[in-house]
Amino acid sequence: MNLSKNFTLNELLRSDTANRLKIVEQYTPSQAVVENLRKLCINILQPLRNHLGVPIRITSGFRCKRTNKAVGSKSQKSQHVEGKAADIEVDGMTNQDLMRFIIDLNLPFDQLINEYEPNGWVHISYDEKRNRKQVLKID
Repeated sequence: MNLSKNFTLNELLRSDTANRLKIVEQYTPSQAVVENLRKLCINILQPLRNHLGVPIRITSGFRCKRTNKAVGSKSQKSQHVEGKAADIEVDGMTNQDLMRFIIDLNLPFDQLINEYEPNGWVHISYDEKRNRKQVLKID
């Protein structure tokens, strides 16, 4: 199922952790979660992909509560659990460069987090009710 031109539901649900631990509910999100993932793709990921002109790798999208706990997330209120966030990477771009690009595009993000650079990823979220434009860093 396509969520936008270049993003599918399967790639936003994929989880090596869930596969390894046989967490089957990872692959049966609610309709509300699917709708949130669609909004994330339409408002953030697809416009970013269009402007970059290169693929965006989703390293983590939706995470059911069990998967979220298994990956070590401290909060069961994580936006990943609601389908409102994705961790992304773009080949050839540092986290800093990717974040600067997102900010310059003025995308309507809620949180933009540089996580564990230089070997980490960029967390980006979209929440149509509160796009706070928070820019954070986690070491």
